[in-house]
Amino acid sequence: MQREELGDLWVFLAVVEERSFTKAAARLGTSQSSISHTVRRLEQRLNLQLLTRTTRSVAPTEAGLQLIRTLQPAFGQIATQLDNLNQFRERIVGHIRLTATKFVAESILLPAVNRLLSQHPQLQIEISVEQRLLDLAAEGFDAGVRLGEQVAKDMVAVRISPDLRFLVAGSPAYFAEHPRPLTPQQLTEHNCINLRLPTAGGLYTWEFKKAGRELNVRVAGQLVCNEPDLVTKAALAGAGLCFQPEDALADAIKQGKLLAVLEDWCPLQPGYHLYFPSRQQHSAAFRLLIDALKYPPINTV
Repeated sequence: MQREELGDLWVFLAVVEERSFTKAAARLGTSQSSISHTVRRLEQRLNLQLLTRTTRSVAPTEAGLQLIRTLQPAFGQIATQLDNLNQFRERIVGHIRLTATKFVAESILLPAVNRLLSQHPQLQIEISVEQRLLDLAAEGFDAGVRLGEQVAKDMVAVRISPDLRFLVAGSPAYFAEHPRPLTPQQLTEHNCINLRLPTAGGLYTWEFKKAGRELNVRVAGQLVCNEPDLVTKAALAGAGLCFQPEDALADAIKQGKLLAVLEDWCPLQPGYHLYFPSRQQHSAAFRLLIDALKYPPINTV
């Protein structure tokens, strides 16, 4: 393979990962016209159409998808081996892309990431706030964060938080007008704030468990949101009951702004995990991130 052909493949992969000629050009530090010319040259050499282009988007054809499945692992291994050369330097360099929900990004990722960035000036970390579950490889992410039960079986999962539980809570103003529910079934009589799931588009089912008995309740109410933070704010404003992670409600409950109910029906469940493909080879920078996030924390004394 000619050196030029290898470079063309690299450019093609950048366009696919960025889903844009313009963004790929910015990432590679060249012009959009140069990127377009390179991809056309690659298609002409292979005598295949690799990309479907519209005025708004770029998507791989079936032939393009097959090529991507070959290129991503291969270039990933090359990048990893190059990054592993960092062990011969005193400094850690690299670029890591992460995806997580807003709450996790703020409460778990940022504290650890800020420490790493201050210690390693040449390390770059990108955090993308997403509520939906992503295909990490297709979207160009190194890892994501989700609850343990949400991580696919073919992924490696590293615990980064203790077990947690979801709580039902409402404001004092709401409970001044409505009786507190004593069982999960009574939630059907309340104005509950629903969360719309980004992946399937359905509404989140509130899950409970007590003495080995599991109970799922499909609640209803006047308000539906697709962002958990809005659900909490609506509950604080008295719009209804919410069902949120205890950590997200802890300050409001401590201050008396929210009152928790049905706590005996809200058991602990697996906490947040960093997940990534099992076939992924870890760079020195990525291993450093895992160590910084791992729970319980690694004793470095």
